Amino acid sequence: MNYKIAVVPGDGIGPEVIDQALRVLDRIGEKYNHNFEYTKVLAGGAAIDATGGCLPQETIDICKASDAVLLGAVGGWKWDTLPGDERPERALLGLRKELGLFANLRPAILFDELSEACPLKPEITAGGLDIVVVRELTGGIYFGEKGFKDTDLGPAAYDVEQYAEEEVRRIAIVAFDMAMKRNKKVTSVDKANVLESSRLWRRVVAEVAKDYPEVELNNLYVDNTAMQMILNPKQFDVIVTSNIFGDILSDEASQITGSIGMLPSASLAQGNFGMYEPVHGSAPDIAGQNKANPMATILSAAMMLRYTFGLSNEADAIEAAVKKVLADGYRTPDLMANGGKEMGTKEAGDLILAAL
Repeated sequence: MNYKIAVVPGDGIGPEVIDQALRVLDRIGEKYNHNFEYTKVLAGGAAIDATGGCLPQETIDICKASDAVLLGAVGGWKWDTLPGDERPERALLGLRKELGLFANLRPAILFDELSEACPLKPEITAGGLDIVVVRELTGGIYFGEKGFKDTDLGPAAYDVEQYAEEEVRRIAIVAFDMAMKRNKKVTSVDKANVLESSRLWRRVVAEVAKDYPEVELNNLYVDNTAMQMILNPKQFDVIVTSNIFGDILSDEASQITGSIGMLPSASLAQGNFGMYEPVHGSAPDIAGQNKANPMATILSAAMMLRYTFGLSNEADAIEAAVKKVLADGYRTPDLMANGGKEMGTKEAGDLILAAL
């Protein structure tokens, strides 16, 4: 099979971790007789430097013409002084909007081999953790009306949280479909005691739940969810929530696993198209030093094989290879707090290739 992948190396450590993911995909192609065709495109700070804008039209066109997008990371100190609508991170919002990526899947898995890196007490996480945060990605306060106005207290800024019923319904369906393949439990997170948009959210999710009688639905306020994530994270299976709440809760979930450098993510459109990227940022402080952990990006590539290309065996092989490297005691610098055999970015790629 031939697959066309638009590759966005991005900024900071992005190009380094992307390089290792492409090496792994090439090995998978050799082993399973697939051909992955890559087209590298600009976005973020690299695009600003080269073209003056964070998301060139050429990048959008190539991404739309591809079967999937694999992204490293965007942003960095160099561009921090730019106006908000010109900063590298705006490229992510632009890609989500242009590509119709409305569902963000962020698995938070505590690997047995990394249990010592979890900041919670061992008795809280005994047996491991496997949570998926399903975050609505193209609506809510990040995409709502925004602006400035004068008030009695002086100049003010505002951002509007707004959700249409269909936006909530389609993300709820994604969450319930995923729960049917897992432990059949959905936790819908909102702030319905305060926000009108959350009351609509809760009502629509309840309507969708009627089509999934086998799935248990729980509703939690976002502040309680943040506490429960620390007190009893094992109660969660699939969490579905809005753009801003999902942004925050998925980062909290990632820290429970011990390292954000291990966590992949998928952003999906209707159908099979998706954009895949690590949860971590561009980490400009370690860029170019062979210190970055490429495993989240490699696992993002595995998610791409599974969700967009339907290649479950190939995805399983990548995930098993990553686990073997960890089981053999190898750790990138971000995982070295409790010892192990240190490996750099390229060495991690070498070892995963050998495991494959």
